Amino acid sequence: MATTLTRPRNGAVIAGVCAGLAQRFGLSPFVVRLIFLLSCLLPGPQFVIYIVLWILMPKAPY
Repeated sequence: MATTLTRPRNGAVIAGVCAGLAQRFGLSPFVVRLIFLLSCLLPGPQFVIYIVLWILMPKAPY
C-alpha cells in the first residue's frame, strides 16, 4: 500500500483521482471507478469532492 496520496502520471482516465485513490489503498483502479460511478446514483456531492481532490492531489513525481 502506498503511503502518499498522489495522482499517477500514467493510467489516468480523466484526472487520475480514482487511480490515485486505488494506488493509495491497494485496490484496482477499475474497482474504485466503479464505486465512484455507482455512488453517482445516490444524492450527494460526489462531483464536487472529485473536483476538489483533482485540485488538491499532487501529481506523482515520476
